[in-house]
Amino acid sequence: MPQASERSQASGTVPSPVHHPAQPPPASVDTARLVQRLVAAGMQGISAVHLTRNRSTLVSFRAGTLRLHAGFLRAPDDVVRALAVFVSGRGAARAAARRTIVAHHLPPDAAPRPPRAARVHPDDHVMAARLQQEHARLNAERFGGALRSIRVSVSRRMKTRLGHYAPARSHPAGAEIAISRRHIRRHGWREAFDTLLHEMVHQWQEETGHPIDHGPAFRRKAKDVGTTPRAKRLLR
Repeated sequence: MPQASERSQASGTVPSPVHHPAQPPPASVDTARLVQRLVAAGMQGISAVHLTRNRSTLVSFRAGTLRLHAGFLRAPDDVVRALAVFVSGRGAARAAARRTIVAHHLPPDAAPRPPRAARVHPDDHVMAARLQQEHARLNAERFGGALRSIRVSVSRRMKTRLGHYAPARSHPAGAEIAISRRHIRRHGWREAFDTLLHEMVHQWQEETGHPIDHGPAFRRKAKDVGTTPRAKRLLR
């Protein structure tokens, strides 16, 4: 799930100088408590729970094992119920549960450390600037200017994907769109701009509270703004 799905994403108190703050319970204890809450909420078919720091896929389950972001350890009761329904439910109830899970705010202390800034090739600065300008144009023309202005970068690491949207919850510096440099060089700017528009539909999903996926809502919006709902193709 980006999110509870995937594409192929602080405040504190000063302790008193006299009283020492209580230490939080070990993660294993917290996990056991969460499992109890999930079972009480109706979760079935899960025999093991593994905590992750993966903000791109918040929740996934397979063969009796539930993989769950650690930020859900102390989730409120409505979110715990949504997790149970997502695992054991079906249809409209499961879709509603997914929306609740995606909307849950993960605590800052569960966030990964910000990645070190990568060195950018001079050629990529020019490409990224052109993509950034196109993002602004497409936002105005296809989305009525409703989307936020976010960073658009050029990736030299993508081998099969044309582009990628990194949601704000998985990026400490904010949401970001990356477009494959190989894609730009081999297929040209027209196709690269279409890929950018595809990723902007994912941006629209996050900013409007939809799951980030390629489901019916994505396909409808993609058609509305004039892009194809493909996820990737081979770059040869």
